[in-house]
Amino acid sequence: MESKVSEGGLNVTLTIRLLMHGKEVGSIIGKKGETVKKMREESGARINISEGNCPERIVTITGPTDAIFKAFAMIAYKFEEDITNSMSNSTATSKPPVTLRLVVPASQCGSLIGKGGSKIKEIRESTGAQVQVAGDMLPNSTERAVTISGTPDAIIQCVKQICVVMLESPPKGATIPYRPKPASTPVIFAGGQAYAIQGQYAIPHPDLTKLHQLAMQQTPFTPLGQTTPAFPGLDASAPASTHELTIPNDLIGCIIGRQGTKINEIRQMSGAQIKIANATEGSSERQITITGTPANISLAQYLINARLTSEVTGMGAL
Repeated sequence: MESKVSEGGLNVTLTIRLLMHGKEVGSIIGKKGETVKKMREESGARINISEGNCPERIVTITGPTDAIFKAFAMIAYKFEEDITNSMSNSTATSKPPVTLRLVVPASQCGSLIGKGGSKIKEIRESTGAQVQVAGDMLPNSTERAVTISGTPDAIIQCVKQICVVMLESPPKGATIPYRPKPASTPVIFAGGQAYAIQGQYAIPHPDLTKLHQLAMQQTPFTPLGQTTPAFPGLDASAPASTHELTIPNDLIGCIIGRQGTKINEIRQMSGAQIKIANATEGSSERQITITGTPANISLAQYLINARLTSEVTGMGAL
């Protein structure tokens, strides 16, 4: 198999995604981007680094297989150099291995593991690298992390074998790629879409958009000055209004959540102010007052209703 890869028998264009921490990415980019520029030029592979002020970043390497292996070799040796440099200042005597994390569509992980773990065992034994396939998918994606550690040479051999497996068994169905989340993402709603703010960019956020559109369909009133319920946008000039709800006492707990976690979540997601009145004696209900723009209020109402529905139907996981 080895010669087949290097002779270009498998010299097809391939994309490999790596998951790195900010510090590792900094090392790959180098001062003023010099390191990554050199890697691109010498390997002939396209190396893209995901935007964002995230603790994790995705490094995508695309190109013919031999270009990918060259890029990988350069990354592995760079990481080894970093380890050596950090050790010169420490008292540790044993050198930690170089570790890379690949991001692989879950539908290909079965082939990588093999029947009863046979394939992954073969890769470990023939390359001397440690290979671990994560049991769970990465958040909001259909991809899993595959962690490889060892000497740079072992890692390069291991990546070659993984590439062969990935080429022989392409992913099945659609892959939802893993996108690292920023440490905390501000969200804005505009034109019926939810956008997450990353750095200077607004990135469409499908999950919140869906929630938002559902909320709009549930709008029980017409925004001021409009004849049909339409989305006024999070327009600072949209007049703030107040809406009141009454909730049975025995269900108020599921909306407040433990130590107020749920109600804070609803406040954050909807952008509305929500006040829960204290229990009045002899009354089996509590008053909730929601203040904000029509869009904020309808989203808050939708989230409160979703909590109630999940509680009543026993789907308390929402």
